[in-house]
Amino acid sequence: MTHTTTRIEDLLQTGVRDEVYPGAVWAVGDANGIRASGAVGLLDPDLPDEPMRLDTVFDVASLTKILAVWSTVGMLVEEGKLDLQAPLGTFWDEVAGHPLAQATAHHLLTHTAGLPLRANLKNLYGTDPQDIRDGVLHEALHRPPGEAVEYTDRAALVLGYLAEYLSAQPLERLATDRVWHPLGMTRTRFGPLPTTDAARCAPTEYDQTTGTHLKGTAHDFSARLLGGVCGIAGTFSVLDDLALFLRHMLAPSQAALGDTWIKDSLRLHTGALTPARGLFWHPAPGTDPAEKIWVHYGFTGTGMWINPAQGRWAVLLTNKLRLNRDREPLTTVRNAFRATAFDASDPQ
Repeated sequence: MTHTTTRIEDLLQTGVRDEVYPGAVWAVGDANGIRASGAVGLLDPDLPDEPMRLDTVFDVASLTKILAVWSTVGMLVEEGKLDLQAPLGTFWDEVAGHPLAQATAHHLLTHTAGLPLRANLKNLYGTDPQDIRDGVLHEALHRPPGEAVEYTDRAALVLGYLAEYLSAQPLERLATDRVWHPLGMTRTRFGPLPTTDAARCAPTEYDQTTGTHLKGTAHDFSARLLGGVCGIAGTFSVLDDLALFLRHMLAPSQAALGDTWIKDSLRLHTGALTPARGLFWHPAPGTDPAEKIWVHYGFTGTGMWINPAQGRWAVLLTNKLRLNRDREPLTTVRNAFRATAFDASDPQ
């Protein structure tokens, strides 16, 4: 991995110099664990003596959809508590008689449920969590289920509510007790973080309310509105914990996710519709689905990739959002990182 490590370090250092992000933490590994890793840049541009470290805590943003929602939904499927093809209204009283009743969990996992696209929850439903839940579950659909692939955060929010309904547990407790802790992911949790953990957290965007950059509090407004916990975002984690999660996906044990759920998720489920989707995972941009490199990104600047056929995974964690909301520079870095991490000519 020496050559690959040098190429990745050079790539990520260039991103620091070009002010794509203040710093980055990365790892490449397989079913046995981390094979190479590193940290570049600073925790915060305002703190020149605080480098990024391998144990830096990150607001992983939409990786919450994988770590908390996809994982717990998969557990419910494998336990026989959820039929992905059953219309939601046939077993979920909260949505029965409402437009969402005709959609299935499979529609939600493939972003084909026809849900409304982007919307400000506060403007639509107010600030009461129950009013938000009722509003989201009872909203009219944007289009009929199964007609098109359209990414929307609402899919994860609805699936999080569904997991809570079927398990009779809050999403935070469900993910912690059934997935994170069994896998040894002891530093993964929903925010807001305790002061000691927040001190080693990579800051994200500027908060006008406090006049500071957010550290240990979710960048996502919907997550903050719902107390820090929801299916959309709000999870904080570290490199080692994400490595444990991805390592388990390549070599499942009885600790958490089963092999059937993982294999089924990492295959195309959208037929002729585009863009192609698995179950919450999607083919890495710039790759052919036949390459079987699957990815999920977080808006703060995070990303996880996995290729079961190659037996390899990769993680890139940045706090790009500390500098700006421009996605294009980070997209270039992500694509180059993925190409290097999964270079078939490097056998590790």
